[in-house]
Amino acid sequence: MPALRATLAASAAPGGAAAALGALPQWDLTDLYPGLESPELTADLARAESECLVFEADHKGRLAEVLDAPDAGARMAAILKRYEGIEDLLGRLYSYAGLVYAGDTTDPVRAKFYGDLQEKLTDASTHLLFFTLELNRLDDAKMDAALADPAFAHYRPWIEDVRAEKPYQLDDKIEQLFHEKGITGRGAWNRLFDETIAGLRFDIDGKSLPLEQTLNYLAEPEEGKRKAAAEALAKVFGENLRLFTLVTNTLAKDKDISDRWRGFQDIADSRHLANRVEREVVDALVSAVHAAYPRLAHRYYKLKAKWFGKEKLAYWDRNAPLPRVETRTIGWDEARDTVLGAYSTFSPRMADIARTFFDRSWIDAGVRPGKAPGAFAHPTVPSAHPYVLLNYMGKPRDVMTLAHELGHGVHQVLAAPNGALMAPTPLTLAETASVFGEMLTFRRLLAAAPDRAARRAMLASKVEDMINTVVRQIAFYTFERRIHTERKQGELTAERICTIWKDVQAESLGEGIDLGPGYESYWVYIGHFIHSPFYVYAYAFGDCLVNSLYAVYENASDGFAERYLAMLAAGGTKHHSELLAPFGLDARDPAFWQTGLNLIERMIAELEEMED
Repeated sequence: MPALRATLAASAAPGGAAAALGALPQWDLTDLYPGLESPELTADLARAESECLVFEADHKGRLAEVLDAPDAGARMAAILKRYEGIEDLLGRLYSYAGLVYAGDTTDPVRAKFYGDLQEKLTDASTHLLFFTLELNRLDDAKMDAALADPAFAHYRPWIEDVRAEKPYQLDDKIEQLFHEKGITGRGAWNRLFDETIAGLRFDIDGKSLPLEQTLNYLAEPEEGKRKAAAEALAKVFGENLRLFTLVTNTLAKDKDISDRWRGFQDIADSRHLANRVEREVVDALVSAVHAAYPRLAHRYYKLKAKWFGKEKLAYWDRNAPLPRVETRTIGWDEARDTVLGAYSTFSPRMADIARTFFDRSWIDAGVRPGKAPGAFAHPTVPSAHPYVLLNYMGKPRDVMTLAHELGHGVHQVLAAPNGALMAPTPLTLAETASVFGEMLTFRRLLAAAPDRAARRAMLASKVEDMINTVVRQIAFYTFERRIHTERKQGELTAERICTIWKDVQAESLGEGIDLGPGYESYWVYIGHFIHSPFYVYAYAFGDCLVNSLYAVYENASDGFAERYLAMLAAGGTKHHSELLAPFGLDARDPAFWQTGLNLIERMIAELEEMED
């Protein structure tokens, strides 16, 4: 395999567009490894394989014996520290492979490297499977006694999370089978989806564009460009419906089999368990948002249609900029300064952490053929640092995306001292940090609006972002529930999936949007459906939570930033009820969600009052 530098190639952007954006950063992955064939990576892989084998040989079948020793707590703490170190090492290797692959999922060299390393890490980590399974079979009274030791008690939050999985734990051999076949099962279908999506090309105005650039056209000021992009998307999605239908059916069945073997009662219970959130909390959120559809999305899109002089907006106009509002390309330097300025006003420490991402090449922002679409902040491991991926094209929403992903990044940096086992945060709370970063940036921009027209444009953009984050994501969750529920009765045809998609979207968006021909296939590119079933409600959870948090901040800002950063620094060591208590908030209260939804409604009312 030829050597491949970890620093990625320059963005493939047209000259004029590139000049307007300025120099876009590329991440430098050498903080993880110098290259795909570097001696450091080879040595770490060999060490990981060896340490997994030795850990199994030293401890498998012996944890109960350790728990009977007089110094059980100290010995268990030492074992956990060793286990945590191995997890950090495995995570570093896996993160590097994943980030290299994200840089160009169509490159066969990267794809082979990613696939080969995945296989080796899966084989190695198989030798660690026994640990959590055996830990869950230990006597509760003896475990409680051992946890009196402070060193062992340090790991109590992680142990409690592991033991919450106990009712769904299978026989060791079955767990091993699930683990090993993951790479040829769900993992293989995920990879097929990624490489297919990255390889799609959409013809617009004589240009062949990847998905991310094509989706960007839907926010163009000219309706003709938006329509051309929408039709190009519909054409290519339609041509690939058979493949995406197969992927969706296969993964839904795969999840059904796993859930049935593990004993999960509801199709989303495994996600709720992973998020450490109660089903009734999510149900309350979903019910509140469903009830709010008419007050939010239905009401707003009727208003937006009126601004455009139409009874209904075509679906490609849903995210269109407002008519008669100046639009411009926002350069990278301006975007950086805007976000850092917003963060600094709230907390200089928060801004300092975010600035590190720019100063140390932890961001990859350019658009390139083959690069993973969308955006993410990957935490890697506590012994390293996070990396942020964007596809930055100078739209106002791209600035909000930068603020969003840096919110994740700051959270990940603050949580890292908890270690590899307890730094990870449930998705619901992870999205809180990102959405809060967006809110800070929006409030700064709104305060600096030069006139009424600019303020209206900013408010409308924020309302649309909130509708996309709350209403649309809950509609996505509803769509997933219907797909997974119907899949239990047999395979769904492409036509049936498209029908469910349009029904759910029509219910959520209302009569102000015309979901005409072509839109029925737009479900195919939503990666969360493939990679993380039922992930999507975490966005709505985070947005409503942030609205409540921000209300607390506006009413009593003294000491708020310190409490907020302390919440982020807790990582995965506390339940959401513990983390929100210092702010006087409780997500288990059904009325809690109305606070966040009411804020969106008030912003729509303000827009109605600003009509010309």
